[in-house]
Amino acid sequence: MDLTVLWNAEGAAVVFGGTALATMLRSGGGELRAALVSIATLGRSPFDYSAARAQIAGQVEEIRHDGILCAGPNSSSDEEIADATAALIRHRSIGAALATHEDYKSARMDQRIKALRVLEQASELAPIAGLAGTLLALAQLPADGLARSGMMGVVAMAVVSTFYGLLLAHLMIQPLARWVERRADAEEAERQHLIDWLAAQVGPYCPPVRRIERISA
Repeated sequence: MDLTVLWNAEGAAVVFGGTALATMLRSGGGELRAALVSIATLGRSPFDYSAARAQIAGQVEEIRHDGILCAGPNSSSDEEIADATAALIRHRSIGAALATHEDYKSARMDQRIKALRVLEQASELAPIAGLAGTLLALAQLPADGLARSGMMGVVAMAVVSTFYGLLLAHLMIQPLARWVERRADAEEAERQHLIDWLAAQVGPYCPPVRRIERISA
């Protein structure tokens, strides 16, 4: 099989360029940024529950041994964990740490939804761009016909453009979207595991929240 016949620069430019342009026009700036950030995150190391737990284990043990009032600041390299433990110490409440976690979780969920929306739109637009490339190639056929060599070039672009659209949608964009989704699900599970462990370890050592009731005269 001669795989070189699958390469057509004009068809690739129409399909890949058209899909990118149409996706940009249909998506907002925030959605595009979320998609780029989510894709870039795939190249980084995933969130590691064991490593994150090891970073705060000393602080947790300090709280359990000396009390939350004597606990020092945490040196976690993870922004969410650092903010959650800082809120825990500042407010002397595990609820403050949980609230911080929920804020970060909500922001991540919002970014995930936006990123997947962009990728879903790109997946829908890729076959359309492939069809556009096919129609563009066929539109180059003159009414009085072409020489055999010219005819083969037009037909090649028409067929390959359709192929590129399907390839881009089903073998590139959709798998990428599922990868982003799986990575996000795995991170949320690991982070929830960590925050549950933190709550179980230090929750009993936090002073109870006082309930203030208004007493009428």
